[in-house]
Amino acid sequence: MEAINKFLAHLGRPLVNFIIHFHRLAEMINGTLRWIFIEPFRGKPLRYRAILAQSVRFGWDSVLIVSVISFAIGLILAMQAADQLKPFGAEIFVANLVSVSLTRELGPMMTAIIIAGRGGSAIAAEIGTMKVSEEIDALKTMGLNPLGFLVVPRFLAMLLMLPALSLIADILGIFGAYLFSMTALEINSVRFINQVANALVLKDLITGFIKAFVFAGIIASIGCYQGFIVKGGAEGVGKSTTNAVVISIFLIIAADVIFTALFYSTL
Repeated sequence: MEAINKFLAHLGRPLVNFIIHFHRLAEMINGTLRWIFIEPFRGKPLRYRAILAQSVRFGWDSVLIVSVISFAIGLILAMQAADQLKPFGAEIFVANLVSVSLTRELGPMMTAIIIAGRGGSAIAAEIGTMKVSEEIDALKTMGLNPLGFLVVPRFLAMLLMLPALSLIADILGIFGAYLFSMTALEINSVRFINQVANALVLKDLITGFIKAFVFAGIIASIGCYQGFIVKGGAEGVGKSTTNAVVISIFLIIAADVIFTALFYSTL
């Protein structure tokens, strides 16, 4: 009986902690949405300059790394697909496989993972450092709401930039497959473009944008929340930064599985 009680105690503590963190995260998201959609009509406008500055950080500053990785992924997918399709003389379908895979899954997900490691960690580290140095308490003393001042610009910037970066990733990935097909497989340029046009449908593009939009919300929310719950000094900031990246990537993959099941279920 004592062993059962110990087991339930060990099982209960993580469950209680999860419920507490989930409730606090939901409150933060609710407050953020209120500051986006309600407070501007009460004389508290959005900080457009801060949103633009954060958009440059998350978007423009990430274009190069997203482009290079997406181009490489497109090349790798084309190489692997060609190796499997060549025995059947169906190398032309490399265009179908790469374009659909990138727009539906790999483009939004890989972009989100890159931004989670680059932007989500930065959000957690910045807000966490402000929490440790009591700058957030200073904002409250000056009558500034931390959600409106810190979270909303980062949240909106992430929602704007991640779908745009995802589109760039799709284009560069398909371009990588296009170059490989043109050089190694000797596929005519017009045939490749026609295959891509025939393979892609509007549903694929919409699915990719919806996923990118949700992934952006996950990265911004988790990054900000992990920053607000920092305890201790530099060690606490490092721990929350790591947690922000790990939790964001886990939730991104989990959300991707759910959306794929919803949009492309054969049941």
